[in-house]
Parts: sequence; C-alpha cells; structure tokens
Amino acid sequence: MTATTAETGHTTSNDGRTPVLSARGLVKTFGRVVGLDGVDFDLYPGEVLAIIGDNGAGKSTLIKAATGAIVPDAGEVRLDGEVVNFKRPQEAREAGIETVYQTLAVAPALDIAANMFLGREMRRSGPLGSIFRMLDHKGMRDSAGQSMSDLGIGTLQNMSQPVETLSGGQRQAVAVARAAAFAKKLIVLDEPTAALGVKETNQVLNMINRVRESGLPVILISHNMPNVFEVADRIHIQRLGRCAGVITPKSHTPNEAVAIMTGATTLEETPGRAPA
Repeated sequence: MTATTAETGHTTSNDGRTPVLSARGLVKTFGRVVGLDGVDFDLYPGEVLAIIGDNGAGKSTLIKAATGAIVPDAGEVRLDGEVVNFKRPQEAREAGIETVYQTLAVAPALDIAANMFLGREMRRSGPLGSIFRMLDHKGMRDSAGQSMSDLGIGTLQNMSQPVETLSGGQRQAVAVARAAAFAKKLIVLDEPTAALGVKETNQVLNMINRVRESGLPVILISHNMPNVFEVADRIHIQRLGRCAGVITPKSHTPNEAVAIMTGATTLEETPGRAPA
C-alpha cells in the first residue's frame, strides 16, 4: 500500500519509504492506438519490480516513457521524489538509470571491455590521455573483469574476447554487467531471458539477485511467469494500456497473475492470500 502527500505529490509506502522511481497518470497515444492510459507505478529501494502483461499491454511503452525513450503525452515521472522530464535515454542515463532493452545494444565486432565502456571510454592518465586522447585499454579490461566478478559471471574470463564469439546468454551478461557498473539509481531489464536456454536464464536470474543485493532496485519486464515469481518482490500487471493491479509472489499464484493479465478475472475478484 502507498500514500500520496498532498502538499508535495510525493508517494511513500506504509513504512515511510520514498520510491526511487515513480509515475503518475502516464498517457501515451500513437494515433488512435492508446499505449498508456493513465498508468501509475512505484519502484522502491532494494526491490525487483516485475512488469507483466500480454502483447500490446503497454509494458515497454511504460518503461520507455519513464526512461526517456519516448515522451509521454501526459502525466509525471519522479526520481527520488523530484519531477524529471527525460527527453531522451541519455538524460536518464546521466541521472543514474541504466536500461537494457530487448534488442541488445552491443557491438559484436568489439571486445567485452570495449562494449562495457562503449561511449564512456577511459583515457590514460596525464598528457597521453588529455592531449593525445589515448584510451586506457588495460584499465577498462581490469574494470570490466571486476564487474563480471562482482555479478558472479565466471564464464567470461578474457575481457579481450570479441562479443560476436559469445553465446546469447553471455552477451546478455555483458549488457547487464555494463548496466550494473554504471547505474547509480536503478536498472531496467526488458525481456532479458526471452531468447535464452535454461542454463543461461538461470545465470541472468542470479545476476538480477546479485544486483538487488548490491542495493540497486531493478525493473524486470518479462513474459516468463516462473522467472517473475522467482525473483520479483512485487508484480505490476499491465492490461490494455492500464495497470490491472499490483500483486506479490506471496499474495497470488502464477495462474492468478495470468488470469488478471488476460482479463479472465480482476484483482478485486482475485484478492489473493492475506500476508503472513
């Protein structure tokens, strides 16, 4: 449960926490197609918030509107309680929000370290870096290796290995590690396990848990109910551009979540189990 302070518009949980990221009344239309129809959501510190919904429910549109990939037609987004108006993803990145979209933004021809620091390359110290603008390749390799180690990624040891030689799960690991290395506020993962096998999926879920343990909250968009119920603290259900309800793995079952998601029932008709 949450409450909104009338004077400031800040939203707080019952235990007094302020959301890291929140949205109120987000609206986005594409011609006659309604992508978002007055959607609210909250992401609290140290949690994994899953966003689920059928195709076209507005999951990705919601996240894009909150992280600058698209500009909403109405509504507001708050970061740490302050209103933000991101016009492009770079502005969200500068504010500490890292997003890993479903279409991985990795450069296959570059190695792991270069991908980790793509657009944020480290330069060598002194005149070599400031005047001659030489890159610190060793520093980037060492830092990339440390980031992989922090997330428990043991299958990637050589940071000079080209990304095009990696498996799908390993490429996803690079993208998640890059996000975790630079995120200051939160990480958004859009369908991170969609094209992965069982072993690689488990690796990504373990990374999500490690990111949460590090203190960073995570927004996870996924169609995979077992994955969602394994790692999520709360589950935001999108349906036809609106929020159909927010549940938890303790209050509802995967079948109940799918029923709400597809319109077979409603949150009011499926109140779930009372918290222990």
